[in-house]
Amino acid sequence: MAPFSIYNDFLSQERRGKAMAKSPEEMAQSMIANLKEKTGKSLPEWLKITTSNDLEKHGQLVKMLKTDHGITHGFANLIAHKTLETRQGGQKEEKDLVASQYSGAKEGLKPIYDALIEIVQGFGKDVEVSPKKTYVSLRRSKQFALIQPSTKTRVDVGLNCKGTPATERLEVSGSFNAMVSHRVRLTEPGQVDDELAAWLRAAYEAS
Repeated sequence: MAPFSIYNDFLSQERRGKAMAKSPEEMAQSMIANLKEKTGKSLPEWLKITTSNDLEKHGQLVKMLKTDHGITHGFANLIAHKTLETRQGGQKEEKDLVASQYSGAKEGLKPIYDALIEIVQGFGKDVEVSPKKTYVSLRRSKQFALIQPSTKTRVDVGLNCKGTPATERLEVSGSFNAMVSHRVRLTEPGQVDDELAAWLRAAYEAS
């Protein structure tokens, strides 16, 4: 089943009164953000369950999730799709996306990314590292930060820490990215320090 059909199906099944997301990716992120609240488990937690069983077909996974776990059809569709995606090389594709982001002139920025990932993965097993085409989303029950190599010499860290006063270093996101409230600019691995780690943890704990 095509991803866009899954997301359309979710919207019709859940009959939400909220405004529709503008793209399939935004629809997917909205669904994933609601998983913990609506089903009691985050996407990584569901994938641990679904990837460990012997069910191979999309329909079988959907039926199992609905029957055994009481999940509504739209959410079951999403989890089943993500399960098959993971089994069929989704993880390799994610690694390829990161490699593409830090290729060519941006190759020298990769140590900054690696240092950031090392920090956030220490927060807990519920951290989800989700590479996109131009950035990497860091999620718990919802996105709490993102990492983006914005130029050949700079990595931007977007943080969701609404209510935190801006400083010279912790800037208001502004036009950088509407999905985060603040931004920190990094040009070398040494700038991934205790102060930035504390902001990342605060965003993680609030998500």
